[in-house]
Amino acid sequence: MNVPRPHFQLFSHASASRAAHAGNDDSSGEWRFILKREDGRTECEAADEEPGTPADRLELLAIVRGLEALNQPSRVTLFTASRYVARGLRFGLESWRESDWQWERFGQLQPVKNADLWQRIDQAMRFHQVDVRTPRYDALDDLSHAPPEYVGEAGFNSVEDETPDFQEIPVSSAGRRSKSSAGEKPAEAG
Repeated sequence: MNVPRPHFQLFSHASASRAAHAGNDDSSGEWRFILKREDGRTECEAADEEPGTPADRLELLAIVRGLEALNQPSRVTLFTASRYVARGLRFGLESWRESDWQWERFGQLQPVKNADLWQRIDQAMRFHQVDVRTPRYDALDDLSHAPPEYVGEAGFNSVEDETPDFQEIPVSSAGRRSKSSAGEKPAEAG
């Protein structure tokens, strides 16, 4: 019998003072997640303080706790403002796992930052199907309400495609930026 996986939205948020980035143990840092059902009802919510912890680690901790709060295999749409987390989930996780949680930097293998939390996320993703979304603005300060650009029919968030993190710039065959207005073709290099 094939039972469909329930679908949840996971909103994560983390904040750390500037002193936490400098490694000061007296600084404040907070993480928070909200797990919502497909119909918009809140399933689970948690928050905590972690003094002296950088924001990247706090964001990962919120996601780990959110994924580990699910008691059955589920489809999860993760909403995070952290590009570090979004890129790690989209592009890094598989290669880090294959290279024993190391990555190549300037020809040398370096340990992955926050590898213990990435490994917990990797373990949770063996059970859950996770799709990551990054909002276009910092709306995750108010986690009680879904960003309006994600709200679709029946109040459930749906976005078909995301805007890329870069802007495409036409390049001529000579490798320089072409100066063309809309409707004109780029100048031929000669």
